[in-house]
Amino acid sequence: MPRMEEIIKKDGDFEYVEVGDGPVIIVLHGLFGALSNFKDVLDHFKNDYKVVIPIMPLYTLPVLSTNVKSLMKYVSEFIEFKSFERVNLLGNSLGGHVALVYAAKYPEKVESLTLTGSSGLYENSMGQSYPRKGNIDYVRERVEYTFYDPKTATDELVNECFAIVNDRKKTLKILSLAKSAIRHNMAEELPNMTMPTCLIWGKQDTITPPEVGEEFNKLMPNSELFWMDKCGHAPMMEKPEEFNSIYRKWLSKTL
Repeated sequence: MPRMEEIIKKDGDFEYVEVGDGPVIIVLHGLFGALSNFKDVLDHFKNDYKVVIPIMPLYTLPVLSTNVKSLMKYVSEFIEFKSFERVNLLGNSLGGHVALVYAAKYPEKVESLTLTGSSGLYENSMGQSYPRKGNIDYVRERVEYTFYDPKTATDELVNECFAIVNDRKKTLKILSLAKSAIRHNMAEELPNMTMPTCLIWGKQDTITPPEVGEEFNKLMPNSELFWMDKCGHAPMMEKPEEFNSIYRKWLSKTL
């Protein structure tokens, strides 16, 4: 498959990647979620599903509306624009949170919900401290903290994050979104969300620790929790084959 950036479609107000045909899987990325994070998911599922990754406007919303609800509104408008009747949502980190807010508001549109390392209950933002501008070693350390195996933090990924934290406007937007995610706790809404829900959690997730996965599982009435060992906050990146296998089996018996 060509580089993800080469297959981005621009249509109306939206930019997105779309491959395959079949039931729709909408993938929602996190705060530092480059499209490449989901390359293996895309490659694995494109023969049986229509996999769609809308590029969320993390850095282009007005500062006052740079929050989880505005991102959800964007996703809602995108789903309407594409005329998708029902979707399978897959979200990592902040993307999981956006998926939750959408599913709570539009349950009739959600066939299934899959969360991996999702915010919405509790999280350590980048390990309790935001990367300092200008120091690439510190940024590397924070990116490595996201994973169980620090080698997953490639130079490319570190450089992407370094570029973001050295852009003052982007940094302000990231901080605004992170604060919004912490304020917007979903605990009271989760017991009312009855759609089939798959929770795939890294046992060594330091940002949304294992007890967060357990709490989601306890609060959501129709959820199943799957553990991935020796795995951190982004299972679909760190152990893509295992992640895809868990997700495929669960989808197969659920849809």
